[in-house]
Amino acid sequence: MLKIAFTDIYHHPLPENHRFPMEKYSLLPQQLLYEGTVTKENFFAPDPLSEELVLRTHNAEYWNKLKNLKLSRQEERRTGFPLSKQLVQREITIMNGTLECANFALQYGCAMNIAGGTHHAYTNRGEGFCLLNDIAIAANHLLDNKLAKQILVVDLDVHQGNGTAEIFQDNKAVFTFSMHGANNYPLKKEQSDLDIPLPDHIGDTKYLNILEENLSMLLETIKPDFIFFQSGVDVLATDKLGRLGLSIEGCKQRDKLVLQTCRDKNIPVVASMGGGYSSRIADIIEAHANTYRLAQNIFF
Repeated sequence: MLKIAFTDIYHHPLPENHRFPMEKYSLLPQQLLYEGTVTKENFFAPDPLSEELVLRTHNAEYWNKLKNLKLSRQEERRTGFPLSKQLVQREITIMNGTLECANFALQYGCAMNIAGGTHHAYTNRGEGFCLLNDIAIAANHLLDNKLAKQILVVDLDVHQGNGTAEIFQDNKAVFTFSMHGANNYPLKKEQSDLDIPLPDHIGDTKYLNILEENLSMLLETIKPDFIFFQSGVDVLATDKLGRLGLSIEGCKQRDKLVLQTCRDKNIPVVASMGGGYSSRIADIIEAHANTYRLAQNIFF
């Protein structure tokens, strides 16, 4: 069964000035249920992550400032959110969602988080709508419990996974692969194990060829036994922040390539939602929904 972590914004209410870009997180499961792609049994509500597991990945000084709402104004602005207890609670719940998805993926082959993909969170700071790094936390959980030996992060959000790159810069057990807009945020990129900076307005065919070539190469050389997929849909041509040129169909083919490869190679995969900022919310929901439709069809 496809297991999907869902942190309901109505059970974790946020003030109105926190809402952007939260709307899609409640609309997507409604769409998937309405069309029959999944049922309520596919969803699970994670509990908040323990402090011990937060501190396995993140700096204690940063975590203490975050949980006690003591970030400086500059640190708070860098995250993109007004800091609140509700926001921190929601974040640690999302973190545990991806960790639990990792356990489900070992059992079922694939699991997904309607949230997460918080790849801009560093060991000691948050940035770009990311307070803590769910991929890093879940990857460390797998390594610590000897549930994986070699992890590959496939980050296809339009923005470089700078926080993930920093966290694992000295850890050979986690290979970070980021394919992102060369001229997009962050201005100062970190060094992933493999970075593929893309030109503005790149279209479906060129994008997919680059991805297929590099993904195939990595599977042969890295030989991962677990994959985390950051499946942001801000690669769309319609995205207000993206600057790339993929169509909704091209984005779907991107996800099919990653998920089908994992299925064919028998590599467990967790997909986290990542970014998406098109002007029409329908475009965002359709692109994200395709990822879940494909996972259901390919794995189950």
